[in-house]
Amino acid sequence: MSLADKVLAVNNDLPIRTHAPIHSGKVRSVYWLTADDSRRLIEEKGYDVAPDSALAIMVISDRISAFDCIWHGEGGMKGVPGKGAALNAISNHWFSLFREKGLADSHILDIPHPFVWIVQKAKPVMIEAICRQYITGSMWRSYSKGEREFCGNIIIDGLQKDQKLPELLITPSTKGILKNIPGVPEADDVNISRHNIEANFKAFNFQNAGDIERYETLLKEGFAVISDELSKLDQVFVDTKFEFGYVTDKNGQEKLIYMDEVGTPDSSRIWDGPSYRNGEVIEKSKEAFRQQLLSYFPDSDVLLNKDRMDERQALAENNALPEEMLMQISDTYRNIAEKITGASITLPDNPKAEIVEILREKYDLIG
Repeated sequence: MSLADKVLAVNNDLPIRTHAPIHSGKVRSVYWLTADDSRRLIEEKGYDVAPDSALAIMVISDRISAFDCIWHGEGGMKGVPGKGAALNAISNHWFSLFREKGLADSHILDIPHPFVWIVQKAKPVMIEAICRQYITGSMWRSYSKGEREFCGNIIIDGLQKDQKLPELLITPSTKGILKNIPGVPEADDVNISRHNIEANFKAFNFQNAGDIERYETLLKEGFAVISDELSKLDQVFVDTKFEFGYVTDKNGQEKLIYMDEVGTPDSSRIWDGPSYRNGEVIEKSKEAFRQQLLSYFPDSDVLLNKDRMDERQALAENNALPEEMLMQISDTYRNIAEKITGASITLPDNPKAEIVEILREKYDLIG
């Protein structure tokens, strides 16, 4: 069996009973269950949600996106072997630790398979909540051009690239295109300030103004938990994105929870500690793949210039990347997942068949 056969690239064609069109993102596909199946599972499995809650099956893939494109490799490799299992394993680990430490719950109710979550429907807060402990990436690019205000934070002079910041910064951006919010452009992923959120908290789906402080607390606490655990592994937690939403538990209590994924190589930057102390940045996240792409293509401006998006899409569609490049990323994802969880990441021979069998035999959701 070839490596390409072990990659789960297409994840929106499973025969799961649904009541709505399957939603496919860059990495995950979401199957909304029928009302009957949702009620049955809530009762059978004892999930801590309201009896009429909507549930979904969320299936991760091994696809890899960068610069807003999906990339593929030689030999029919439509993704990165082991990437999906590594991402889920890392998120599962952090979500579990958050619960143990009394931070907040997540949208995940059950984990039938390494590629699969059963989740409850949440009302998302329309913010990508980003925490930064070091100055790098887009923040460094702005800073190096002379900007000293970033998402409402005033940044001191004299910082060097990749330097640790004097304090942890919250630098939020919009999730999706939000309309009619004064001072906030109608575009996806626009940097915003705490003032923008406070003045328009309902537009961002906060139930009340007090939950702004609650989300910031969960953001900082979640970051601290992951940063502390990674430091024990001599890894540096540089920055990360969190997402939040509201759900209702079986007692009718509405609560703010973590959702999407947390502390993964897709949503975070992680650096190797010993290398960083020696003045070298070695990425343990998707940033390594971005840097490889920038080096691989002669005209890197295509990947960085949003005005050349059509050319960029064509570049991704028409270029099969070397297998070696994708396997290097596979090693990066699997190695950091195994460090974090203490368990090996195995590559199933036929992940799709395994998922279907488990969802049929243990959850009666196939057909």
